[in-house]
Amino acid sequence: MGLTYARSGVNIVAGDDFVRRIKQSVRSTFSKAVLSDIGAFGAFYDARFTGYRHPVLVSSVDGVGTKLLVAQRMNRHDTVGQDLVNHCVNDILACGARPLFFLDYFATGRLEPVGAASLLKGFVKACKENSCALVGGETAEMPGLYKSNEYDLSGTIVGIVEKKKILDGKKIRRGDIVIGLPSTGLHTNGFSLARAVLHPVFGFDEFRDELGDTVGNALLRIHRSYLKPVSRLLEEFSIHGLAHVTGGGISGNTKRILPQGRRLNIDWESWERPPLFRLIQEAGAVPEEDMRRTFNLGVGMTLVVSPAVCNKIMESLKTMREPSFVMGEIR
Repeated sequence: MGLTYARSGVNIVAGDDFVRRIKQSVRSTFSKAVLSDIGAFGAFYDARFTGYRHPVLVSSVDGVGTKLLVAQRMNRHDTVGQDLVNHCVNDILACGARPLFFLDYFATGRLEPVGAASLLKGFVKACKENSCALVGGETAEMPGLYKSNEYDLSGTIVGIVEKKKILDGKKIRRGDIVIGLPSTGLHTNGFSLARAVLHPVFGFDEFRDELGDTVGNALLRIHRSYLKPVSRLLEEFSIHGLAHVTGGGISGNTKRILPQGRRLNIDWESWERPPLFRLIQEAGAVPEEDMRRTFNLGVGMTLVVSPAVCNKIMESLKTMREPSFVMGEIR
């Protein structure tokens, strides 16, 4: 028998089966603005944005890094899709935008429809939670590039913001207060260091009392979305700046929104560092400077606000049952 595409490692039948499995689930994320179905060469989205005087589209693309290796090692794939969507939502939220639609890229060595469908459930769940349509994506089977049990992900998001409400840090002034919103864990950054420290010492299946969970489950805790609480704040208050704390840590990301001539002063003792970060630092003897530069250390988003509204914002967050803390100021 001659060499076929399937014999070379690419199974078109499995790809068709995968699309069939996910169609109904993906459709459940659609809004009335989605004008096309899964499987078309492109996704159509109605660009009539009622309620906006000067709508501005905001886009971002990202991945979840080597957190995927933890998911693959534990054979648990339902969370990393949520991580990816929420990460992208938070990125455009930092600009003041709300999400419209999301597209994914999924590449693997061998497409296994049931496992891949489990992964896509994470996309669907997070898109629904963020009122964001999953309008399409790409599934690539590449046996020469990935092993059969390996895969990679990336996501692209497009959102919208009124031009006059764009958050670009230009309003930030000396004396402004920095408020921190807690993270749920590492989110999607620092996993190369975390894995290098934790896996040889503990293993992903080991239960740790200080974590209240296994090491692997603690690492896979979902990167949370800040869309709902922050959107409510944006409707009620003037927020001078938002920073999504990803690679580069708290200082590195908050400094990205500071105008020239402003500097950040963080009180590193103003919140309790979660146990997972303490475990990483102690197990690997990781220098404090590296911890601050690599991890979010329990802070997933920072808000820069005027002292005049700081207490009101924190009270508003309290009514939403969203923990927050003052963690610094602008000099």
